[in-house]
Amino acid sequence: MNKNILYSGLVALVVTLATLGIYQKMQTSKYGTVRIEHINATPGKQAVLTVDEEGNIIPLDFTKTAEKVVNAVVHIKSTQTFGGRGEEVPQAYRRELPDPFRDFFGERGDDLFGPFFRFETPRSGGPQVRIGTGSGVIINENGYIVTNNHVVENADDLEVTLHDNRVFKATVVGTDPSTDLALIQIKAKDLPKLPLVNSDDIKVGEWVLAVGNPLGLTSTVTAGIVSAKGRNINILREQFAVESFIQTDAAINPGNSGGALVNLQGGLIGINTAIASPTGSYAGYGFAVPSNIVNKVVEDLLTYGVVQRGVLGVMIRSVDGNLAREKELEVTQGAYVDSLLENSAAGAAGIEPGDVIVEVDGVKVTSSPELQAVIAQHRPGDKVSVTVNRKGKEKTFNVVLNNRDGGKGLLKKEHKEVLSVLGAEFETLDKDTAKKLDIEGGVKVKKLYAGKLRKYTDMREGFIITKVDGQVVKSVDDLVKALEGKKGGVMLEGVYEDLPGEFYYAFGM
Repeated sequence: MNKNILYSGLVALVVTLATLGIYQKMQTSKYGTVRIEHINATPGKQAVLTVDEEGNIIPLDFTKTAEKVVNAVVHIKSTQTFGGRGEEVPQAYRRELPDPFRDFFGERGDDLFGPFFRFETPRSGGPQVRIGTGSGVIINENGYIVTNNHVVENADDLEVTLHDNRVFKATVVGTDPSTDLALIQIKAKDLPKLPLVNSDDIKVGEWVLAVGNPLGLTSTVTAGIVSAKGRNINILREQFAVESFIQTDAAINPGNSGGALVNLQGGLIGINTAIASPTGSYAGYGFAVPSNIVNKVVEDLLTYGVVQRGVLGVMIRSVDGNLAREKELEVTQGAYVDSLLENSAAGAAGIEPGDVIVEVDGVKVTSSPELQAVIAQHRPGDKVSVTVNRKGKEKTFNVVLNNRDGGKGLLKKEHKEVLSVLGAEFETLDKDTAKKLDIEGGVKVKKLYAGKLRKYTDMREGFIITKVDGQVVKSVDDLVKALEGKKGGVMLEGVYEDLPGEFYYAFGM
């Protein structure tokens, strides 16, 4: 009995071993030998490769680029006071100040940005203070910094912190809401700076780094690629808004606004401006203003004090397959001319409604944002060569661009250092308004920035200055002459179009 049991057990063992051997042989013949190795360290620098300009395969390394770039990106703190000058906190700000792009991020009323837009009330009571944070890029060793208009807009005070933790007060040189760009300056020299490169040369799929101060995390660097070019996301509400964004998947969050988007050589290719997200935080899509547009805006603000925008005078939309079929077009790409504006420069040159603009100065145009970007790099009076497709045939026209008022001339240079200290944009009052108000003339405050007027007075935009310390002023030049070299107290006298009586504002120079 015991022998039989032992014999049966041996037979079962042999059969089992044979079966396992056959199975192992089958597995080996089908898949080959499978080995799993474990190593102590992964050679990370060799994990991702790229190709240089000579076609050589090299390891992809962001460290050198990050070292070059991070020192030239600053943190900006924007402070705005409510309720301290008889002013009530706007209802929209009571819970949390919405970002200008809130509608783009998600539903209005959501708390999207946490502490990056917050209110602080002093323990002793008094006015509430709105604190906003953003980023900026040093583009000149003497303290000129590019950022977003929505970072500095309505600020009473601007504070810039450099990468080495030095802190400076900043003044606004000028802004351009139509591109959401602003130029500010701090009193410092020999600063690290970023060079601007030709953003037209970047390619979709190219590696880029985003540098800024997101979510309160200073000097943050993220990596990604250029996801698309010429994006129009309809977030700027200005009449002459220019949207031709660079899209990237490098992580961009609240606080990155105004920061740098750079290539691997450390050249500035864009200013980070917005994100597409249902929550207000990074969801894979960020947008930057191309450096070519940045360069034009900065040049204009420094040279003229205002942006000189060349205008074609056309209403356009991007051509796609549906529009091509609807309008029986011969092309499926370009900018379709819906209509011509009054005093249209394009119309004067011979361009007609129904034409499809396909090229400007040799640059191919495949959409309306691309056309906007090309024209935005020109000033009134510039001549551009515009090629259109008209019923299947191409025609070229030489167009002399207009200004926003329909003329050919540049807007008058009104930028003076003394006016930057005041923190306002001024214009000479027109004769019709002066006659209506029964005054000899004056200087109108078009826009208030961070500066003495906003910080020390409760002046509103639209105030018309008629006297400085009792001296009559009828133009911006008169205002500059009255204030240049001034020390001590200053008294401004003037009126509002919509309020009776005269108003007086005093501050110290």
